[in-house]
Amino acid sequence: MEDEYKKIRNRLKKHKIRGSLRRMAKSLERTAVQDRKVMEQLNAGIKHGDVRTGAEMSIASAFALIQWVFDISAELNGYGFPFDLPHLAFYHRLKTVYTLVEAIWESPHKYEKTHKPLHKLFRLIKPVMADQTLKRSAKALDKKAEIFNALREALRIALPEGKNGLNDDGDDTDMKTIKEKVAAFQEKLKSEETLSKRDEYKKMIQQIDTYWDKLFADPISVHTATGEQLIQPQRTNNILERFFRDLKRKYRKKTGTISLNKTLKTILSDTPLVKNLENKEYLDIILDGCNTLEQRFARVDSKLVLQELDKKRKETGRLPQILKKMIREPAFPRKLGELFGC
Repeated sequence: MEDEYKKIRNRLKKHKIRGSLRRMAKSLERTAVQDRKVMEQLNAGIKHGDVRTGAEMSIASAFALIQWVFDISAELNGYGFPFDLPHLAFYHRLKTVYTLVEAIWESPHKYEKTHKPLHKLFRLIKPVMADQTLKRSAKALDKKAEIFNALREALRIALPEGKNGLNDDGDDTDMKTIKEKVAAFQEKLKSEETLSKRDEYKKMIQQIDTYWDKLFADPISVHTATGEQLIQPQRTNNILERFFRDLKRKYRKKTGTISLNKTLKTILSDTPLVKNLENKEYLDIILDGCNTLEQRFARVDSKLVLQELDKKRKETGRLPQILKKMIREPAFPRKLGELFGC
C-alpha cells in the first residue's frame, strides 16, 4: 500500500492543487463568509432545495465545495496510515467535486457569468483528473485498501467503522470465531488467481502463517495470591504503543509544543515588533515625545484598535458554524448539485 500511497501524495503535490484551492477559497471568502445571509440561503437550499442560483450563490457554492474537499477528517478514524488514507480520500473528494462541476459546466447555463467561480473550480481540478498515473495509483490503492479492510474485519482489530482511533482495543468477539474468519480470508485470497500470484499478497499470507500461533494463542494460566487467573496474550503491541504516546504527550505538555505553526497563524501580524522595544532608538520613535508607553497608549484612538482587532478576527480563516455543519451533511455535493439542476 505504501508505494501507491506515496505516488498519490507525490502526484498531488506536483499539481500543487491544495495551494491552488486555498488561494481560490481565499479570494471567495469575503463574499461567501462575511455575508451570513448568503450562507443561510445556501444552507436552506441544501436542506430544502428552495434557493435560486445566482452570482453570490455560485461563489458560496464554490467556497463550500472547496472546504468540503479539505474536510477529509470526516472520513478518517484517527488510526493513521495504513488504516487511514487521507491523500486517497482527498483525491476521491476532488473527483466527486470535479464530476459535479463538470455537469454544471455542460449544462445549458454553461456561459452564465454567475457560474464563473464553479467553472474556475472545474479548470483547477481538471489537470489532476487528467493525470493517468494518479488515476492508476488510486485505483490500485482502492483495491488494496478493500483487502486490508477485509483483514481488519476478520481480525476484529481497528475496524473500519471504529471511532476509537489509536486507542482501539478491538471488540469482544471470541477467539474461535476470529480464527475462522481469518482462515476464510486467507482461503479467499488464495483462490483469486490474479491476487495470489502477486508478491505483496504472498507476503501477507506468509506473515499471517508465520504468526498464526501467536495471533490465536490460548490463554495463559497464571497462579496469583487470589488464585488461578487466565490472561489472554495481546495480539498487537497497541497497549505498549499507547503507553509511550501517553509518556510523550506528558513531556510535550511539560516542556512545550514542538510546532508553533498554530500560534504564529493566530497572533496579530505586528506582535513580533514588540521585541523592537528593547532598541532605545525605536522606543523613542514609538513614544513620540511621551515619557512612558502608558502615556503613548493613552493617545491612541481606542476605536481604531477595536476596528483592527475586528478586522483581524474576520481574517483568521475560521469557518462559520453553519458552513461546518453544511459540509458534513450526508451527500452534500449531490444536494448542492441539485440546486444547479444536476
